[in-house]
Amino acid sequence: MIDKQQFMEGIVISGIQQLGIGVANVAEAWKWYRKYLGMDIKVFEESATAALMLPYTGGLPRKRHAVLAMNLNGGGGFEIWQYTDRVPQAPLFEPALGDLGIFAAKIKTRDARKTHAWFTEEKLKVSGIATEPDGRSFFFVTDPFNNIFQVIESHNWFGNRKKHTGSVYGVIIGVTNVENSRRVYSDILGYDQVVFDQKGSFSDLSYLNGGDALFRRVLLKNSQPRTGAFGRLLGDSEIELVQVEGRTPRKIYEGRFWGDLGFIHLCYDIRGMEALNAACAKRGFAFTVDSFAHHDGNSFDMGEAAGHFSYIEDPDGTLIEFVETHKLPIVKKLGIYLNLRKRKPAKHLPNWVLKTLRLSRVKD
Repeated sequence: MIDKQQFMEGIVISGIQQLGIGVANVAEAWKWYRKYLGMDIKVFEESATAALMLPYTGGLPRKRHAVLAMNLNGGGGFEIWQYTDRVPQAPLFEPALGDLGIFAAKIKTRDARKTHAWFTEEKLKVSGIATEPDGRSFFFVTDPFNNIFQVIESHNWFGNRKKHTGSVYGVIIGVTNVENSRRVYSDILGYDQVVFDQKGSFSDLSYLNGGDALFRRVLLKNSQPRTGAFGRLLGDSEIELVQVEGRTPRKIYEGRFWGDLGFIHLCYDIRGMEALNAACAKRGFAFTVDSFAHHDGNSFDMGEAAGHFSYIEDPDGTLIEFVETHKLPIVKKLGIYLNLRKRKPAKHLPNWVLKTLRLSRVKD
C-alpha cells in the first residue's frame, strides 16, 4: 500500500454520494424506494442527454431521465436512471455472487429483526436473518426490479427519523483479485481498515445465487471519519470484495451499456478534482470520462445542481464516479442555492443546512 497522506494531498473524499441504479421506469422504482428504503428527498430531477459517457454508451449520446434521491437518516443516495431513447437491457445471464461488478448494495438499519419483520409483513422477497463474520445481523431483500440489497445493522446515523433504514452504506463487489482491487478501494477511496479477510464457504451467503461456492471475502472500512461538506450526512461506509474460487467470473455488464438495468456505478462526493485526476493517473487508473476537460474547467449543469464529474474503472471494469458539487439547491421554492466552491474543502456543513433538504421531501 502507498503512503495515503502523500497520495491524497489536496483531495477530500466525503463518502458515497450515490449508487447509480438503471431502471425501466423511474417513477415506479422511486416510489418503491421511498416506501421501503426511505429515499424521499429529491436532490435533483432532470431529463437530458448523456453526451460524455460515450465509452460506455455504444459511442452515441443517449437520452435519459434521472432522479437523485436521499434518506436524511444518512448514507449515500440513489441516482435512479432510465434510458428514454432505448429499452434498457437486463443482464445476459443471471449474475452469481463473485461475478464482476456491483452485486448488491448495503443499506443500513438500526434493527435488522424489526426491519425484516416489516418487510416480511409487506410480503417482500427476503432471506432469513444471518450474521456477518464480524457479528452484525443482516438479511437480503430483492426489489421488484431484481436488485439485491443487504440490509445490515449500523450505528452510524445522521438523522433520527422514524424510518426502518438509512440509505447506502456500501456495496458487495465481485473481483478477480482482491489485492489488485485494493489499489482502488484502499489506496484511492480510503478504505484502509480490514475488518475481516476470510476464505471458505459462508452460510450467510447461501441465499444468493452462487452463494454456496468457495470465496475469499474481504470487508474494508475507512478508519477515520469522512470530512468535507457532506461528510456527516453521507457517513461511514464499507466495501465488501468477493473473489470466487473454482470458476471464472463473468462481468455483470457484459455486452451491455452503462445505464442498463442494475447497479451501474458507485459515486463519491469529492473536492479537488484536478488533484484527484493526477493521483489516479499516477496509480494507473486514469479518468476515462472527465467533464472538467470537456467544459474547460466550467461547471457541468445537472439541472438543479452543478459541478464536475469523472469516472475511473477498477481493475475489473467496475465504474467509480467522482462528483465535485459546486451548486446545490437548499430551498428550491425560494431559489436558495448553496455555493460550495467558497467553502474550505474539508469543513463539514452545519447540520441545520443539511436538514433543510427535508423541504425537498416527496410525500406519497
